[in-house]
Amino acid sequence: MSCCSGRCTLIAICFLQLVGTVERQVFDFLGYMWAPIIGNFFQIICVILGLFGTYQYRPRYIVVYCTWGVLWVAWNIFIICVYLELGSLTVETPALTLGAPQSISWWREHGIGCQVSNATATSTNPTVSGCLLDFTYVEMIHAAIQIVLAIIGFIYGIYVVYMFTEEDDSFDFIGGFDSYSAYQAPQKTSHMQLQPMYVDGPAVE
Repeated sequence: MSCCSGRCTLIAICFLQLVGTVERQVFDFLGYMWAPIIGNFFQIICVILGLFGTYQYRPRYIVVYCTWGVLWVAWNIFIICVYLELGSLTVETPALTLGAPQSISWWREHGIGCQVSNATATSTNPTVSGCLLDFTYVEMIHAAIQIVLAIIGFIYGIYVVYMFTEEDDSFDFIGGFDSYSAYQAPQKTSHMQLQPMYVDGPAVE
C-alpha cells in the first residue's frame, strides 16, 4: 500500500493518540488522578496493539484497538460530564480519584496565570485565581481531543481490517483454482514414457 492509504493514516492517528495519552498520563500522575491513570494505561497498551497490528498486517490486533476505542470514547464523555458537573457529578467525585486524598487535577493550581492563595501543607482546597483557562476546560479539551482521535481511529481501523480481509480473500481466490499453487503441491508425479529407439545402419548377420 502507498503512504497515502488508510493503513498509513491509521498509523499516524495511533501515533497522535499515543503522544496525547502519554502527555495526559504525566499530568494525571502529578495530580494523583488514579482512575484516569488506569484508563490511560489501558489506552496506551491498546494503541500500541493497534499500531503494531496496522504495521504488521494483524487485523485481530486492530479489532482489539477498535473495541477499546468505543470504551475509551464512553470514558472521555463521562469525564466531560464530570467537569460540567451534570446531575449529581462533581469534580470531587470518587469515580476520578478512587477516594484518594489530595487528588485533584494538576491544572487546577498550575494553569497558565494561576495564582494560589491560602495554600498550606494540609490545605486541600486552596484559593486559585487569575487563571487564563480554568482547569475544567483544560480537562474537557483533553477529553474532547481523545474522543475525536478515537472516533477517527475507529473508522480507519474498520476500513483497514476490511482491506486486509479483502486482500486475503483475493489471494486465496487466485490460488484456489490452481492445483499447482504455492499452497498445494502436485498430487501425482509425472513419469516419462519410455519408447524404443531405432537407429539406421547396416544389418547385422
